[in-house]
Amino acid sequence: MPDNLTPEQRRYTMSRVRVRDTALERIVHSALEERGLTFIKHIADLPGKPDIVFEEAKVVVFVDGDFWHGYRFPAWANKLSPFWREKISSTRKRDKRNFRRLRRRGWVVIRLWQHQIKADIDGCVEKILRQLKSRQ
Repeated sequence: MPDNLTPEQRRYTMSRVRVRDTALERIVHSALEERGLTFIKHIADLPGKPDIVFEEAKVVVFVDGDFWHGYRFPAWANKLSPFWREKISSTRKRDKRNFRRLRRRGWVVIRLWQHQIKADIDGCVEKILRQLKSRQ
């Protein structure tokens, strides 16, 4: 199926998509702050500019949308236009590359998916807490 927008319309639409402090990120930030945790957001010097960074423990958290980052992508990739298939494929490759770079530098990488946050924010926070405790 071809894109139903002109290139100019697509560019404008994509420019409106938030990349920082999304609603999902704010949910996670609030839940972490309620637990008394302090963190840094979006450190540009780290690969992938992680959404949440616990510098002392060397733990980073990525808050990823199911569509944009391709959760279970092979199951639904064939339903997309070539444009979106390529865009999400390249995002997945970039994510893997950034996660690998971070791990090589000694960071623990936690990825929280949109559906996990919506279904069980407390479980997501516990996952982070377990990693922080194990790194002390």
